[in-house]
Amino acid sequence: MAIAYRILRDAHLAEDAVQITLVTAWRELRKLRDPDRFEPWLHRILTNACYAEARRRTGWSANLRVIPVEATYDPGGIPTADDRDQLERALTRLTLEQRAVLVFHHYLGLTLPEVAEHLDIPLGTAKSRLHYAVTALRASLEADDRTTPLSQERMA
Repeated sequence: MAIAYRILRDAHLAEDAVQITLVTAWRELRKLRDPDRFEPWLHRILTNACYAEARRRTGWSANLRVIPVEATYDPGGIPTADDRDQLERALTRLTLEQRAVLVFHHYLGLTLPEVAEHLDIPLGTAKSRLHYAVTALRASLEADDRTTPLSQERMA
C-alpha cells in the first residue's frame, strides 16, 4: 500500500492498485518459476497496476488529507507542514515512471540494478529515470521557493 500510494499520490487509487495486484498475483502464482524472485515479481505486478490505475483515472480528483492541528506544529522539527506540502506538489509533477523509480530507490532503499529488476526495465532506463526525476524534483522545489516570497508579498 505504501509503495502504491507513493507512486500514485492518491489513497483510493493506491487501494485499487493493491487489490488488483493481490488478485493478479493469486491468479498468476503458478506461473512464477523461481520462488526466490517473488518480491521483484510482485513489485512488477504492483507497478503495472499503478500505471493502469493512473491511466484509468479520468479528470481531476481532489486529494485532500485532514491533518490534525497538533501534528502541523513542531517548533524544532524538520520538515514542516509547508515543506511536506511543497514536496508533495513537486512529486505530483513527476511522471509515474519517474515516481516509481524514485520510490523503489529512495523509499525502499533498492540499488539501481535492483530497481531495474523490480520494474523489469533496463538498468540504463532506471538510471535515466532517476536522474530526470531528481532533476525535475529539484527544479520544481526551486521554482516553488522563488514564487513563495512573491505570493507572500502580494498577501501583505
